[in-house]
Amino acid sequence: MTEHPHVALVRKGYEAFSRGDMTTLSEILAKDVTHHVPGSHVLSGDHKGLNAVLEYYRRLGTESAGSFKVELQHLFIDGRGHVMSVHRATAERGGKQLDAMGGIMFRIVGEKVTDLDECVEDLETGNEFWS
Repeated sequence: MTEHPHVALVRKGYEAFSRGDMTTLSEILAKDVTHHVPGSHVLSGDHKGLNAVLEYYRRLGTESAGSFKVELQHLFIDGRGHVMSVHRATAERGGKQLDAMGGIMFRIVGEKVTDLDECVEDLETGNEFWS
């Protein structure tokens, strides 16, 4: 069975993120992309525009001394431009450990990701870790 192009695009994005491949990410994200991050911590909020989103991804690495990792668990598709991911995020920071489930609802227009709405299993876990 052939993978749907939107699923393949999101999978490619996760793989690029895991490698720190900002070039590939900049090719699959729209110039006006927005990544919505839940919570009330230093990294939460709406990261608007390609440069801001890539900077958010860089900060995930720098704030965790390179330990932030995501392990893709599953992808769901609706065939109308949405892909929903489920992943496990792990990191270490300032003597704290993060091991949390989350996901992202991706909006795809054409062959570009235009919106990423991130959801987490427990808001307080993320707030405490990134604060």
